[in-house]
Formats: sequence, C-alpha cells, structure tokens
Amino acid sequence: MNRKPFLLYTAIAFGYAFLYIPIISVVVYSFNKSRLVTVWGGFSTQWYGKLFENQQILDAAQRSFAIAALSATFAVVIGTASGLALARFGRFPGRGLLSLMNSAPLVMPEVMLGLSGLLLFVSLQHLVGWPQRGMTTIMLAHITFTACYVTVVVRSRLTQMDQSLEDAAMDLGARPWKVFFLITLPLIAPALLAGWLLAFTLSLDDLVIASFTSGPGASTLPMVVYSKVKLGVTPEINALATLIVCIVTAAVTIAGVLLHRQNRRARA
Repeated sequence: MNRKPFLLYTAIAFGYAFLYIPIISVVVYSFNKSRLVTVWGGFSTQWYGKLFENQQILDAAQRSFAIAALSATFAVVIGTASGLALARFGRFPGRGLLSLMNSAPLVMPEVMLGLSGLLLFVSLQHLVGWPQRGMTTIMLAHITFTACYVTVVVRSRLTQMDQSLEDAAMDLGARPWKVFFLITLPLIAPALLAGWLLAFTLSLDDLVIASFTSGPGASTLPMVVYSKVKLGVTPEINALATLIVCIVTAAVTIAGVLLHRQNRRARA
C-alpha cells in the first residue's frame, strides 16, 4: 500500500524534471561567461547587454509581440462569437460548416495552414493588390489559426454555465445585448482571458505559418532565433529565452491571481 504513493510521486518528479531541467539549464547558461554553451566559464551578465544591443532581435521581438497581441485580441472576438453561436443558438443553417471550420485548424498540420495562407495572399495580391506580405498577412493567418482555440475554450465555458441567469434577466425585460454584456460576458471573463493567453502564446511561438506568410523585413522572433540557432546556440539566445520565460511566468502568475480573486468574489 505504501509503494503506490512513492511510485506516484516518483513519476511526477521525473515528469517535472524532464520538462523543467532543460529550461533551468537555459537560464543558468545565459549567465555563462564563456561563449561555448556547454562549457561553464564563470558568472557574467554580458550576454544580456549584447542582447539589448542586437537591433535585429529587438525589432523581431517588438514585431512578434505586436502581432501576437493583435491576433489574440481579434481571435477572442471571433472565437467568442463562434462559441456563443455553437453553444446558445441550437441548430441553424450552416452550424455544421461552422463547427467544421473551427475544428479543422486544430488537427490540420501547420505546414498546410501556412501553404494555404501563402497561396491565398498571393492570389489576392494579384487580383486586388492587397495584402502585401508582411505583418498584416502574418496577423491574418494567426487570427485564423488561433480563433478556433478560443472558440473551444469559450464554448466549453458557456456549456457549463447556468443558463437560467440569462433566462431570468430576459424574463425581467432585459434585451439580449444587455444580457450578454452585463451577465454573460462577466461570467465567461475567465474563459476569455484564458483564450487570449492561449492565442497570444500560440501566435508568439509560431514559426511555420509565419515563415510561409511573412514578407521582406517582416521576420518574427521565432524566425530570427531559428536562423541563428542553425549556426549554433549562443548565450545570447539563452539570455533571450530567459527573458521570455520570466515574462511568461509573470503573466501566468498575474492571470492566476486575478482568476483566483474573481472566483473568490463569485463564491462570496
């Protein structure tokens, strides 16, 4: 009987070690004085200074964060509308097609999404002269890619939510748009935040789709990092990865605290 907890905790410890030891090693070697990432040459923060002097990486990071933020915002709007339609409107003409369109990007390889986006944007450019391949095309492709994830999250929250609150408000004379903004939207706010963070992460992390849909001078951060890693990992890349880990950790912590406070207020 005592072996089961021991085996369980051992498996959990091994799983977490397998996931997080590589990340910890990246953080540690970002302070390596030596340029060789496999040889410890002493503690130094020189690579952080060189990172902030690398204008190519800084421009790519700014471009990637802007694309990710805009893509996540539009994806939340589209995903919320799709999730609301699928969860609340019952059967309607086109429901099957809408459900299929939301499910396809979840299982389709990214190389197919990137290639189809490239063909679409090239065809549109020949026909109407828009859009030029760059930040706009990357953002449009990322919105298409991430909106389906937001739809899944929002639809799941709406399905689990007590619909009697909305029905009671409408019985008391509230219009549908007022019910949505005053009752439905606050109740699904945690799902919207989770969907936004998920869409932001997927957009920021994407390499394949951005490689197909980008244009000259519109390289994202993953594209720049990949081009540098092909020549060998440097402590400068480790420093960049460490900063991203810190930013993501802070964002997840803040989101967790906000969701915990909202849930505590809801129980009260």
